[in-house]
Amino acid sequence: MVNTENAGRQLALTKIDERWRAVHEATLLFVIDNENVLLIRKKRGLGAGKINGPGGKLDPDETPQQCAIREVSEELCIDAHAPECRGELKFQFIDGYSIHVHVFVARHYTGVPTETDEAVPLWCPVSDVPYQEMWADDSVWLPEVLAGSGVDGRFIFDGDRLLEYDVVFTE
Repeated sequence: MVNTENAGRQLALTKIDERWRAVHEATLLFVIDNENVLLIRKKRGLGAGKINGPGGKLDPDETPQQCAIREVSEELCIDAHAPECRGELKFQFIDGYSIHVHVFVARHYTGVPTETDEAVPLWCPVSDVPYQEMWADDSVWLPEVLAGSGVDGRFIFDGDRLLEYDVVFTE
């Protein structure tokens, strides 16, 4: 699936290739319990005020899976068990910032999701995710990931505005 809204912009998806390196490497982990997904309303940092999955930047010498588990624990006070990698998302912002995100899904956790300084927990039916309050790319790939697909996506943003994307889904 390819969308090019603004042909001729200074950045293009073709620049997000095998040589592309992100400023930060990060994770997102979506905990699914029956037909509900655990999301957060971010209180600070990139995307503050938006709804998203819990996650954050990798620490040195940390694997993406370790990061995903740690971030869920820090942001929601729960322990996610056996997260499955569902793919990767590469984001380039026209201001020069870039982030490479590893996406995980977990179906088991222990603890009670609790508000922290970073996030407010929010359970949503998988069929009724509030995409209008999320990053513009989420409605492109998240429904497929929540349905069990893998994802490989590249996105170009101008601030909050999605300019261009290319997404491939796998089984």
